[in-house]
Amino acid sequence: MSQETVSLAEHLFRREAGRMVSSLVRVLGMRHLALAEDAVQDALLRALETWKFRGAPSNPAAWLLRSAHNRAIDLLRRQEGFKRLAPELERALAAVVAEVPGAEAHAIADDELRLMFSCCDPALSPQAQVAVILKYLCGFSVHEIAQAFLSAEAAVEKQLFRSRRTLEQRGALFEVREPAQVRERLPSVRGAIYLLFNEGYHGAHPERPVREDLCHEAMRLGVLLSRLPAAGPETQALLALFCFLAARLPARLGDDGNLLLLAEQDRALWDRELIAEGLRRLDRSAEGQALTAFHLEAAIAARHAAAASFAETEWASIRDLYHLLMRLRPTPVVALNRAIALGMAEGPEAGLRALAAIEDRERLARYPFFPAAVAEFELRAGQPERAASQLRAALLLVRNEAEEAVLARKLAACERAS
Repeated sequence: MSQETVSLAEHLFRREAGRMVSSLVRVLGMRHLALAEDAVQDALLRALETWKFRGAPSNPAAWLLRSAHNRAIDLLRRQEGFKRLAPELERALAAVVAEVPGAEAHAIADDELRLMFSCCDPALSPQAQVAVILKYLCGFSVHEIAQAFLSAEAAVEKQLFRSRRTLEQRGALFEVREPAQVRERLPSVRGAIYLLFNEGYHGAHPERPVREDLCHEAMRLGVLLSRLPAAGPETQALLALFCFLAARLPARLGDDGNLLLLAEQDRALWDRELIAEGLRRLDRSAEGQALTAFHLEAAIAARHAAAASFAETEWASIRDLYHLLMRLRPTPVVALNRAIALGMAEGPEAGLRALAAIEDRERLARYPFFPAAVAEFELRAGQPERAASQLRAALLLVRNEAEEAVLARKLAACERAS
């Protein structure tokens, strides 16, 4: 099978998985969430087998959806307890399949929104709600969800199983109509879309450290969400953040395919139209009364976007924004980023002290950029041997070759300075 066929199938599965599951669940209800997922995954496997001989069809997304619906019908026929209902469900699924080529965009969007909000059932913990959205709407693997939460895969697997059972017992899909109920579930929906973007931008994929398709899918879902009357200014702030970060994507990888750090990027490649859109979204996000974590993250990204060069970055302003962000989102990763900003604003010794003071540092034990940050400030403090030791530790934690190349470059610089 050609790599192009595999890449196309994987790209389509990631992009279309949520739409396919949403379409099936619209007909079958939440009680058949597992069946819907099985049908969608079987459709991908069939695509991989079929397309390697015949090539991809002219409309691969429609092919996948038809295949998933047909597989759902097959699975339903095998369930003894549903033989009486099977003909009716088959007719409903067949009607949806018939609509595929000319499916209205708003109808597909409505299906996705209903499933997103259905996954955010108050009976689930906030983290469980986000995990379910990532699994069923965004096509995340258990491994990717565990990476996103800095959790063990076994724990994520158990959480997903319990959450699915809870949602299946609910049966009916959530109707996105009552603004108060929508607002109650919005934080988890935004959180899932945020993590989807992060997986594309800072991903753990062994071969693709930057996955623009995930970033663009998160932006699409964010725009979809922003059209709800109850979406609020925080959703605009989230989209502003996405715009500022996505603007850097053309400069994230060098000609050799290796990751480029912020200090190494050619800012002439940054997408100025996306930056302008980010500024417009950020202005719109200021219409509300609340200051949220997404507002602060977007403001930090805007400071980076405004700097003509890395040397001209307003680190003191970014440090102050991170102080505020830590009050709203006191996580180890935010603490790490705050320590880096503080060290850039106040000097390497201050940065090292801030890194050493991070609470719950054990949650960063498998995160290579924690020892890499320590190494950066040790090098700036004139301690290249200490910096080299930290980078060797970081190299043991890398998740892909691109991260390895970045850290190997820095290690070579430390060794030259020793």
